[in-house]
Amino acid sequence: MLLTLTSTVPDAAPAETRATDLGYLLHKHPGRAQTFDESVGRVHVCYPEATDDRCTVAVLLEVDPVGLVRRGRSGGDAFALGQYVNDRPYAASSMLAVAVRRVFGTAMAGRCEQRPDLVDRRWPLRVELPAVPCRGGPDLAERLFAPLGWRVDATPLPLDPEVPEWGDSHHVDLRLTGEQRLADALRHLYVLLPVLDDAKHYWVGADEVDKLLRTAGTWLPDHPERDLITRRYLVNQRGLVNDAVARLAELEGLDGGTPTDEEAGADAPHRESLARQRRQAVFAELREARASRVVDLGCGEGALLRELLADPSFTEVVGVDVADRALRAAERRLGLDRLPDRQRERLRLWQSSLTYRDRRLAGFDAAVLMEVIEHVDPDRLPALEHNVLHLARPATVLVTTPNAEHNVRFRWLPPGAPRHPDHRFEWCRAEFRAWAERVAAHAGYRVRFRPVGEDDPEVGPPTQMAVFRRADTEVSP
Repeated sequence: MLLTLTSTVPDAAPAETRATDLGYLLHKHPGRAQTFDESVGRVHVCYPEATDDRCTVAVLLEVDPVGLVRRGRSGGDAFALGQYVNDRPYAASSMLAVAVRRVFGTAMAGRCEQRPDLVDRRWPLRVELPAVPCRGGPDLAERLFAPLGWRVDATPLPLDPEVPEWGDSHHVDLRLTGEQRLADALRHLYVLLPVLDDAKHYWVGADEVDKLLRTAGTWLPDHPERDLITRRYLVNQRGLVNDAVARLAELEGLDGGTPTDEEAGADAPHRESLARQRRQAVFAELREARASRVVDLGCGEGALLRELLADPSFTEVVGVDVADRALRAAERRLGLDRLPDRQRERLRLWQSSLTYRDRRLAGFDAAVLMEVIEHVDPDRLPALEHNVLHLARPATVLVTTPNAEHNVRFRWLPPGAPRHPDHRFEWCRAEFRAWAERVAAHAGYRVRFRPVGEDDPEVGPPTQMAVFRRADTEVSP
């Protein structure tokens, strides 16, 4: 497959700007031709044109079909003749996308140490793919790329120009033009090329969801074809798609849809994601309670732990999770090996189940269960209540959970479906209040409630919070 990307000088650029500055961003010198060995073949990078006014970089992926068989990437018997003589198509778009990420990974990440001033500059770009699989025709290419600011020209390619009655193939000659940051353009191609083809050449696992959110998290939540992109990118694996959709909903804000600039108005305030608003609400309650020793029960990958560590008033911060994988991810996310000694000494990570007694959880000023209880089977919930409120007995307990009534505001969610496939239940406001008041009275706590996110007058907030305060404690105003 062949991909070319052409830049010219932006109109508003400083006088010293040259089109060949593209080489700084790509970390590939315009005067050199380079070849990279990949698992699927070889990738050639060169500049057919490099002048002050116009610069073109070309990426040619040369697939090695024999090497694919010998390395066992195509499956089956590597010695069978059918592996070498067949008409099986390759997921070449997926291979090209991976090749682009590997040879232009620094550019895709938006880093350029030599010329950082170039990173956020919007360049007049032209992307050309003379033959790219597009299972959905030119209309699909338009629907995928046009909302991202590209002008799209997709011309169907005939199966055989000599036999027009055979009709068109599922390949198109794709040309994209528009003003884009180079990093954004590369990310668009990396995500959408396999989506056009509706195929990938490698095994897709749970880490592919993280990859999708890292690469497309800034534009995918608002894309009108978000669901199609997510399904095809994750090769229609239902569990992965559900996980991605739930996480994208938190990125996009409160109500399942972020307004356009025209809808919101030029002076509209920035809308924080729901996940961010939850952390802010929990952080504010912990500060109001004057808690200094805090345990985050079900800490996941440590998003709240990071914010607590940044505030020295929290002298001891403990993250607890039943999943060892989540704790390892928290270690990476928090950068434990890079933390200053003072911060590192304040943090501990424990693996533990909240439905079994753990004496280490006793004695804290506050405990947080943020979006945790809905992941517990209802028949195991009394064990969690007993271990946290009766045995550990922190002075303050904060519990947040989805408000099921608000689910109708999420456009992506089918009627009656939970927000995440792992949710064992989701309560309406009355159900949550009844549960919280019952367990508070039984354990000797007082409880009050606060909304998290926009409090819709009809269906309430997207997240509901219960603030438990042990009856024998008081907090000075």
